[in-house]
Amino acid sequence: MTTVAVTAPRTGGMTKEERLVVFASSTGTVLEWYDFYIYGTLGAFLAKFFFSNVPANVGFIFALLAFAAGFAVRPFGALLFGRIGDVLGRKNTFLLCMTIMGLSTFCIGLMPGYATWGIAAPTVLVILRLAQGLALGGEYGGAAIYVAEHAPQNKRGYYTSWIQTTATLGLFIALLLILAIRTSIGEAAFADWGWRIPFLVSALLLLVTLWIGFKLNEAPLFQKMIAEGKQSKRPLTEAFGTWSNAKIGLAALFGATAGEAVVWYGGQFYALFFLTQTLKVPYVTAWILIMVSLALGTPGFIFFGWLSDKIGRKPIMLAGFALAAVTYFYIFAGITHFVNPKLEHALAAAPVTVTADPAKCSFQFKATGTEKFTTGCDIIKSTLVNLSVNYENVAAPTGATASVKIGDQVINADTPDIAKVIADAIKGHGYPAAADVNDINYPMAILLLWVLVIYVTMVYGPIAAWLVEMFPTRIRYSGFSLPYHIGNGWFGGFLPATVFAIVAATGNIYSGLWYPIGIAVMSFVVGLIFLPETKDRDISQG
Repeated sequence: MTTVAVTAPRTGGMTKEERLVVFASSTGTVLEWYDFYIYGTLGAFLAKFFFSNVPANVGFIFALLAFAAGFAVRPFGALLFGRIGDVLGRKNTFLLCMTIMGLSTFCIGLMPGYATWGIAAPTVLVILRLAQGLALGGEYGGAAIYVAEHAPQNKRGYYTSWIQTTATLGLFIALLLILAIRTSIGEAAFADWGWRIPFLVSALLLLVTLWIGFKLNEAPLFQKMIAEGKQSKRPLTEAFGTWSNAKIGLAALFGATAGEAVVWYGGQFYALFFLTQTLKVPYVTAWILIMVSLALGTPGFIFFGWLSDKIGRKPIMLAGFALAAVTYFYIFAGITHFVNPKLEHALAAAPVTVTADPAKCSFQFKATGTEKFTTGCDIIKSTLVNLSVNYENVAAPTGATASVKIGDQVINADTPDIAKVIADAIKGHGYPAAADVNDINYPMAILLLWVLVIYVTMVYGPIAAWLVEMFPTRIRYSGFSLPYHIGNGWFGGFLPATVFAIVAATGNIYSGLWYPIGIAVMSFVVGLIFLPETKDRDISQG
């Protein structure tokens, strides 16, 4: 296979080799995201199997913490594999990361549980999750840079946009496969052994991806850099130890990747969480709504990547940040209206107000599942949180007995069996225990979820090309990967937990949206002031 030369702007479609480069990189990244998502989706089953020594709710939280550990180490994977990619090459680093990710996922599907291995089972599970997170920290940058360094200068946004579809496609494939397996073998069999199948399937995907990947050559710009002797000997030091380069990374983090992450995770992960946990939509129905919206919205990645080659990366991404910040409250309120109208009616007809001495109220978020709430205020609020009921807080005089007002009914904290009394009152005032699937306006629900996905495509479609163009070739892998994975691993990865904590603390089911809105506004301002437009840069220099 011949090496693709660095070309001037041109017309026409992709060459045969360029199509293979894009296909291999995209397939590999789909595999990476598929592996990552099936763990998050099957957390409840993993909790039952690997953390069976603790109560179910605590085990689920431990399983989620293991999932979060993968996000936490992504920046460290970016440092490790970023350096390897700048020293040894894009292609081999990319293939190494894919192999680590795929094998880790396959091993989770084979592992015995706590009943067989004891404490070794959850320990090994966490180690495998850390390996997945490290690998993901290196893989995405390698795939994006590999494609961008093969692309013509005037088509980098379009070429790399195919990589951008892979996170959504990975989630889509994971949800579709899990739904198909659960439906075909039944819930009992899936809970017993069927949950392993999605993990084991990753081995087949890995073999196909590696078979394609080994046919490819190294990225031409990297080869050119090596031939000219311009390779960096200390890429991490050069990328982050000198202010001229470090400030680019900081601007990229706060002006691009942090905002992109919260819009992405808010529009996909939190939307699913909002449907199932807040609106009480059955899981299968919620998954179908999300999958349809993803299928309809995914072409947006390609469109906005292509458009960014015409009008620039910056205006499209800034528009995505602004639209999310301005419309999130309206969109999620609209989702409530069209998905669970009985809940919306109850919120308006019988609002809930908690009146209590603030000194007697704790933060309503169980980090480990073992915290106990004992004061009157805490018991009232924890009951409402468990019922996913929206409430307002009113400060009472010091020492006053806490109470909750549901519509016109007032219940004091010293009422016997208060949790049951509150639950009965909530039900009596029309708050539904779950969404009625017959009440869902499916076209409008899908439309609003699709709009959220379109925001994702606006901020995510152009970002790979934008980040590639910000950094010189000699430190591109390192410079690209760290801000990307801090943004996505930390700002985005912890979004569901952060949003839930804010909702639990305030009692307002929409208050958690201030987190993604605040970060999106920050990125809009920082990006507008400090980040340049890069679409016309010659990335073969440096």
